[in-house]
Amino acid sequence: MIAPGFAGLEEQLWLWLFAMVRPGATFFAAPVTGAKVLPVQLRLIISLAIGIAAIGGSNTELPDDGFISVSGFATIAGEVVIGLAIGFAIQIGYAAAFVAGETISNAMGLGFASMSDPQTGQSTPVIGQFLSIIATLIFLAMDGHLIVASIIVRSYESVPPGSGLMSPDAALRLAHFGGSLFLAGLAIALPVGSALLLVQIIMGLLAKSAPSMNLFAVGLPATLTLGLVMLAMAAPLMIDGIAQTLTQSLEYSDTVARGR
Repeated sequence: MIAPGFAGLEEQLWLWLFAMVRPGATFFAAPVTGAKVLPVQLRLIISLAIGIAAIGGSNTELPDDGFISVSGFATIAGEVVIGLAIGFAIQIGYAAAFVAGETISNAMGLGFASMSDPQTGQSTPVIGQFLSIIATLIFLAMDGHLIVASIIVRSYESVPPGSGLMSPDAALRLAHFGGSLFLAGLAIALPVGSALLLVQIIMGLLAKSAPSMNLFAVGLPATLTLGLVMLAMAAPLMIDGIAQTLTQSLEYSDTVARGR
């Protein structure tokens, strides 16, 4: 027999587990919090803390048939989709730095030089890793992690649990938003990439005028030197571009959380 003080313990535990779904899905897809180096236990604790506060203010109730039912699985699936959409919208802005870094690395001839990315665990070009570190510092400096938590809490007011999945129009707008920030990544790399393109054109003209010249011995050092100089000169513009893309991604993530 269960003691009277623990009569609603099972229901409370199910509610806490349900509260972790949307924040957990968001943190899984969002930058910084979705890094593999972040312990899963810490991510679960933060998700539980935010989810309890959000559900407590939205008067969320469990499905009548429980979570081990068709309606329960549908409710959980809706929470996962909404959480992933919120986090993915932020990840798109963060990925603009990777696009810029890979573009610059290939133009500098550093496409073969790669490092392990702690965010994904995959190998990325060194310039892409450098810009991703800058994006992480900017994201934390602008309190992006706190903004994400507030977006999750506000999402329970606009999109309460059990309201269903994302509409096809919302998913299509999210895809279009990803395409616009892909162009933003190319715009971030434009100052350095355009200068390196001129160097490649000059090297091509030299190859035609002096076929006996070893382009690898001359072109690679010149491209690397000019690339590093242009990175130092264009750093303020690139930082502003990364900050703008992160701001746009946070704003669009809030739009997704409001069910628009």
